[in-house]
Amino acid sequence: MKVWKGLNIFWSIVFIIGFVWILIRKTDGAGVVQNSEIRMINLLVLVIAVILVGICQLAIRYFIKKSSN
Repeated sequence: MKVWKGLNIFWSIVFIIGFVWILIRKTDGAGVVQNSEIRMINLLVLVIAVILVGICQLAIRYFIKKSSN
């Protein structure tokens, strides 16, 4: 379970860095100026990605717990 906690810390740091990066950047990779609407859409995409990662982690944790019993 130490590896599991380490992975959770890793994903938390990745999420925080992505969140801060979206909030502080002035333009995206294509050179489009970021306004509040575009930032909210980008944050929504990031949150959806985090939810998908969380669902996968919960499924894997369920199988790990089930196999250890």
